[in-house]
Amino acid sequence: MKVRSFALAAGLLAGASSIATVASAQQSSQCPSGANGSDAQITQDACQKSQDIFGFMAPQLGVSIAGGNASLGQGSTLGGLGHFSVGLRANVVQGALPDLANASVSTSGARQDDLGAKNQVLGAPTLEAGVGLFKGLPLGLTHVGGVDFLVSASYLPEYRNDDIQVTMPDGSFKFGYGARVGILQESMVVPGVSVTYLRRDLPTIDVQAQVDGADLLRRDTIGVSGLSVRTQAWRVVASKKLMVFGLALGAGQDKYDSKAQLDAIVHTATAGVVPAARKTVSGSLSQQMTRTNYFADLSFNLLVFNAVAEVGRVSGGEAPTFNSFGSQQASDPRTYGSLGLRFGF
Repeated sequence: MKVRSFALAAGLLAGASSIATVASAQQSSQCPSGANGSDAQITQDACQKSQDIFGFMAPQLGVSIAGGNASLGQGSTLGGLGHFSVGLRANVVQGALPDLANASVSTSGARQDDLGAKNQVLGAPTLEAGVGLFKGLPLGLTHVGGVDFLVSASYLPEYRNDDIQVTMPDGSFKFGYGARVGILQESMVVPGVSVTYLRRDLPTIDVQAQVDGADLLRRDTIGVSGLSVRTQAWRVVASKKLMVFGLALGAGQDKYDSKAQLDAIVHTATAGVVPAARKTVSGSLSQQMTRTNYFADLSFNLLVFNAVAEVGRVSGGEAPTFNSFGSQQASDPRTYGSLGLRFGF
């Protein structure tokens, strides 16, 4: 059914990197209600379902771009000026997409439905780089207080078909930035220990999907414009190379800040000679969420090249919704993984 395209859009956003949402609903609808036949009553269900779908997806999209380690396999600073690293990574999250195959929009007020959810792997490719700024102060067999500058770039493609339109009004690239401060620089006998801060954002996104509604001649539209997802990630990481293998363990905190403008259109049913009326839905959507993040990296090192695999898990935070999604909730813990290649000197 064509409403599946909306779930496809969410997957595409996350798979390329990606949604925002709502100061989400509790046990009652957060969208305006009104008297029978009023515009507020006609559009309330479309408004609430839009909010809940985005609210369900936002935490998953947050971790898909934040990932775990700021630089895969690395827990030590680079060693000061003249040292750098460049890497390409792909984060994948064991997530879920709303199952909208049997979804419909009511024009008689908000209606609590079980929209269901299908397990889906969501991914996000990112290019990342680090530049050594300060080696740190010598302390025995190591250095302390080293500083690296970190930068990243994410890319999202545009997508269109008869039912869905995903566009990037400000371009498909978005840059992130951060820093690493060394507690211990890794040496032959000393592990590397560091603290990192990294901010990664997604490009601004407009999404519109066509869904079935009350009018058999015209389809309704659910969507958002100006959607942005911003993540802030703090990490404490320890790493040590053992011959050609390396191990890094880390933990930290993620903060996701998602915002958008609701942009939907609902048509009333045609009654005799009275044509269907077109009703627009608008409003500001936002969601903030803080989660705990744990991860482990295993790297295979060949001189200046490293192949790295990472596994991690995020949990915590609250994101209640008015509609349900089967047995899954927006705040469920999520397991993620990363694969990447890194070149450094």
